[in-house]
Amino acid sequence: MSYSEPVPNRSSSNMSSSSRSNATPILHAQGLGKQVVSGDRPLTILRDLALSIAAGESVAILGASGAGKSTLLGLLAGLDTPTAGELSMFGHSLGKLDEDGRAQLRAGRVGFVFQNFQLLPTLTALENVLLPLELSPTVEAESRGREWLERVGLGERLDHLPKQLSGGEQQRVALARAFVTSPSLVFADEPTGNLDPATGKRVIDLLFDLNHESGTTLVLVTHDHALAGRCQRCLQLDDGRLAPLDLDEVKA
Repeated sequence: MSYSEPVPNRSSSNMSSSSRSNATPILHAQGLGKQVVSGDRPLTILRDLALSIAAGESVAILGASGAGKSTLLGLLAGLDTPTAGELSMFGHSLGKLDEDGRAQLRAGRVGFVFQNFQLLPTLTALENVLLPLELSPTVEAESRGREWLERVGLGERLDHLPKQLSGGEQQRVALARAFVTSPSLVFADEPTGNLDPATGKRVIDLLFDLNHESGTTLVLVTHDHALAGRCQRCLQLDDGRLAPLDLDEVKA
């Protein structure tokens, strides 16, 4: 698989850890909690959770199935609202924004990669990639979409519908869609969960290649230690709280 030349790195990924600690975090959560009603009793999914992520970081959140990883990712992305605590993105308090305001904050600055690809079945690969650009259309939009599909090795599949693509190809379309706006922040929710190991490895390699080239901040949730071990920092979600994990242990 061939890729285009890397774009200039806009991130602080080469900063020292001390420099990162002094920078304004791209995501910051304090006392974050999420509670839902299950039957006639409350169910606590997340409790008093604290997290700070600097620009350019890659952070993996590990946890067992049902631990609340996807719930946490939805909160961090502003797709859901917490029942307790404070959360900010790009220095803006998400709690002070309504749904439209949060969407406007994400527009062009946040990309998503989902386990189930989330491609629209009636749109071609190119049309799916172009969806995020519809919020700020330009005359270069189509050429940019084509460029990104070529970058993920699908330059010959522009006009194919999702049903005509393999699972790995669909996830590569999803990667192109996530990065097409040159986002500052990308969220990935079990991006290899529906792929066989060999295809999953290729998608992982591509995800981190694109992330490195684009200089984005990457936040992913997974149960896959091989995937998590590629990140600069790993956290374990257990009993509604986050704890740091040793990278050497994750990679072992």
